Amino acid sequence: MEAQNQEVAALVEKIAGLHAAISKLPSLSPSAEVDALFTDLVTACVPASPVDVAKLGPEAQAMREELIRLCSAAEGHLEAHYADMLAAFDSPLDHLARFPYYGNYVNLSKLEYDLLVRYVPGIAPTRVAFVGSGPLPFSSLVLAAHHLPDAVFDNYDRCGAANERARRLFRGADEGLGARMAFHTADVATLTGELGAYDVVFLAALVGMAAEEKAEVIAHLGAHMADGAALVVRSAHGARGFLYPIVDLEDIRRGGFDVLAVYHPDDEVINSVIVARKADPRRGGGLAGARGAVPVVSPPCKCCKMEAAAGAFQKAEEFAAKRLSV
Repeated sequence: MEAQNQEVAALVEKIAGLHAAISKLPSLSPSAEVDALFTDLVTACVPASPVDVAKLGPEAQAMREELIRLCSAAEGHLEAHYADMLAAFDSPLDHLARFPYYGNYVNLSKLEYDLLVRYVPGIAPTRVAFVGSGPLPFSSLVLAAHHLPDAVFDNYDRCGAANERARRLFRGADEGLGARMAFHTADVATLTGELGAYDVVFLAALVGMAAEEKAEVIAHLGAHMADGAALVVRSAHGARGFLYPIVDLEDIRRGGFDVLAVYHPDDEVINSVIVARKADPRRGGGLAGARGAVPVVSPPCKCCKMEAAAGAFQKAEEFAAKRLSV
């Protein structure tokens, strides 16, 4: 136990030092210095760690919350930079692999799809919402093109500039794919009746960065999504909680959802994935039945791990080599 405590203390000290250095940067736009500091941060946070961020002291908690906001801002600058770069090509979708973390989105989206169809039997989505899609809507692109070819995607982001950048990526795109991707400038808190039309809602990791903000977003979704609809939430685990918010399963249950599965990756994919379903009284769903054991797929189940290993490189190469098509 003492060795674990020392390991946690050393990690928190290292991350606090990186937070201090990042806080002093004059800009979070891509640069050699910015890239180096965030690379060091990710390298420190990705390995398995005994740290439980919920048990950190007040000072470390405040540092973590500010660090997540800094990561969010830097991620926004990075995505905007690459969105503009891609838009300069005649066919932007032919060049997606220029984004350095594109492969991670390919892997994460495939894993989300695998978990969705495994733990929500019989689901065949025709309408999907992605909340927090940003200027590079890679997740929606991968899901629409290769996993949910019959679904229409509504992408929501409260930043109009992000949506405009996302739309430009579809210049010269396959008409079928482009027709299934729409972008809306709206805060999720303003969506009501629209949410009831979706079979699945994906919630991006940085929508609601503080715990109470995330809980409010989930409660709002629970109040307006259709009974039986699926919710896929991106979270974090262990030291990765210094990069992204950790979602409390109880907040999902209190929002009116049955939690079906939790996935904690042990590879380069940063985000954990939670699969839930809006409680449907007609099918006996509800909070009373949602408090049993939740399957925690960590490390990945053999099925997911084998499929990911066999298909990830092929998918990335395929996406880089030719235009996405349905």
